Amino acid sequence: MNATPEKPAAAKKAVTKTAAAKKTVTKKSTAAIEQAPARKTAAKKTAARKTAPAKQATAKKATAKKATAKKTAKTAAGQAPAKKTAARKPESRVAMVRRARRVNRELAELYPYAHPELDFTNPFELLVATVLSAQTTDLRVNQTTPRLFAVCPTPEDMAAMPPEKLEELIRPTGFFRAKTKSLIGLSAALRDRFGGEVPGRLEDLVTLPGVGRKTANVVLGNAFGVPGITVDTHFGRLARRFGWTTAEDAEKVEADVAEIFPKSEWTMLSHRVVFHGRRVCHSRKPACGACAIAPLCPAYGEGETDPEKAKKLLKYELGGQPGQRLKPPADYPGQPAPPMAPPVAAS
Repeated sequence: MNATPEKPAAAKKAVTKTAAAKKTVTKKSTAAIEQAPARKTAAKKTAARKTAPAKQATAKKATAKKATAKKTAKTAAGQAPAKKTAARKPESRVAMVRRARRVNRELAELYPYAHPELDFTNPFELLVATVLSAQTTDLRVNQTTPRLFAVCPTPEDMAAMPPEKLEELIRPTGFFRAKTKSLIGLSAALRDRFGGEVPGRLEDLVTLPGVGRKTANVVLGNAFGVPGITVDTHFGRLARRFGWTTAEDAEKVEADVAEIFPKSEWTMLSHRVVFHGRRVCHSRKPACGACAIAPLCPAYGEGETDPEKAKKLLKYELGGQPGQRLKPPADYPGQPAPPMAPPVAAS
């Protein structure tokens, strides 16, 4: 009888616990729902922070692409971008020698007709013409020597020539007083010491007044067939541009170049290099854009690189103009030079 009333109380307690649990669940759910937007916002902020660097990198890449596109457009329009000086890899001695000999072969193909550009018929005429060629052109010498050799064809004749008359004959070549002294002195030395003949040894030639190594090598190489390197202003300039030497002194240039090429090539190498210096690789404005050996030249770009503009800089036969000799060799492809115009008589 006493157990019956207790059952409803237990049931009430169970119901109360269930209700309390439901209220707790409801509160947790409500809190979760209320916190959800905040969590989402925080997650978005975190994601945004992570994405920001990537977006900045993408923006930088886009800016770089636009800059590159602008540079390309400028280049296409003929506005070349500023040149960057690329560090040239040091060239080994072996590589330089190989390149130098290839330059010589290329020049041989370009100038198969290379020759001394002074008119002469014997060693004495070549010796005199070479002395006269200092500080003037070979053309001016060639226009002057016909009258000179008509009056004094031998060393004996020139040694006996009155200085004032010789000065008048060679006046067009410039520095005529100093040259007159040298010509009379070397002619007398040839008459007195060498029997009126030009010696065929370097040691003897350089003892003559006004004759240095350059003149001696010209005479030996072209009148006697003795190999020699002629270092004039053209040869020295190109040897430095080609990277064969850094020397300014003519004898040092000669020594440096002599170590690169076989002796049998010395004379013709001199002609080819001088030909190229006079026609293409000029001192002030080289015609780089019209140069056949440009790919082998470390100095490419010092002159005009535009092909059409460079062609206008070419001289002598390459530029469609007369050469320097009045009597050039038979295989010369250009026109002979004209003789000197006679002086205009005073009216």
